[in-house]
Formats: sequence, C-alpha cells, structure tokens
Amino acid sequence: MNHNVGGIDRVVRILTGLLLMVLSFYEIIGPWGYLGAIVTATGVFKYCLMYSILGLSTCPAATDSLHP
Repeated sequence: MNHNVGGIDRVVRILTGLLLMVLSFYEIIGPWGYLGAIVTATGVFKYCLMYSILGLSTCPAATDSLHP
C-alpha cells in the first residue's frame, strides 16, 4: 500500500479526528463525531482511500538519492 497522505495533511487529519471524537464524547456534537476515528486512522496510516480513487496525493515526490 503506497502512502498518499503527506506531513501537514497527516497532522491536520489526526488532530481534527481526535477533536471530533472528543466533542462527540462530551455530547457537544452528535454521535456522528465518532466518524473522526476514520479521519484519525487515515492520518495514522498515511493512506486515504478517497485520495487513491481520485488519484490525489499530498506526499512529496520521492527523490532518488543514488541518481542526481
């Protein structure tokens, strides 16, 4: 599985997902906030299914250090 979620995107996904789950736990928002677990998981595993379906990636291009 190739990674398609880059650094800043990853941090935003993890923090947003955790925030949604906390808000849902304290009943500030409805139970839909627990979907933040999916958002958090995409950040943790650096892979987003929707990105792969749409052909998107926020990962920087890999550079080959053996060839200048």
